[in-house]
Amino acid sequence: MNELKYYIRYPDSYREGDVCPVILFLHGAGSRGSDLSVLESNPYFTITQKHAGFPFITVAPQCPAENTWFDVFQQLKALAEKTAEASFTDPDRLYLMGASMGGYATWQLSMSLPHLFAAVVPICGGGMYWNAGRMCHIPVWAFHGARDETVRPEESEKMVEAINRRGGTAKLTVYPENAHDAWSDTYKNPEVFAWLLEHAKATGSLEKDDFSGSKKFG
Repeated sequence: MNELKYYIRYPDSYREGDVCPVILFLHGAGSRGSDLSVLESNPYFTITQKHAGFPFITVAPQCPAENTWFDVFQQLKALAEKTAEASFTDPDRLYLMGASMGGYATWQLSMSLPHLFAAVVPICGGGMYWNAGRMCHIPVWAFHGARDETVRPEESEKMVEAINRRGGTAKLTVYPENAHDAWSDTYKNPEVFAWLLEHAKATGSLEKDDFSGSKKFG
């Protein structure tokens, strides 16, 4: 299994040996490839570098060209676990954020590895809402554009509703004038990153779903 290439950005104040909050960032389809410089010009990095005193280390894997995150999902899971164990990572403050194709992967990775993340920010994505109970102990702040024709806002709505129905804590911000680009306004908002820092990893038992029985559920 080939490891994913990834780009790391450190805070300006970082010194070797520091332990920091970490964001695992998952880009959308437009940043796929084998050239990590493409990631450096991703809106996440160009926008958040303007935030004064941005305290996070960001680890950003790159999905190979023509693939989706689901084609390399085992490698993505391995990188998430590697990031959680990195010497620079505060193990209680590993966060997950992704947009579009990366928003879908953010939902799925959270459900696959719910014990890793302190909070997650899925942007204009969607997921298997019937399985969202696995995220009940993870705070979620999702974002979507009301005029999004690429990924309908109902995709985020269903996920947030499913988590809250199972007793979790999820909220959704819908930008009324935005189409698919719900990420730029999210990255610009310092409150999003302050909200992340309010959360440390919770301990809790894994929620089980109620979808048993092949005759009824396949």
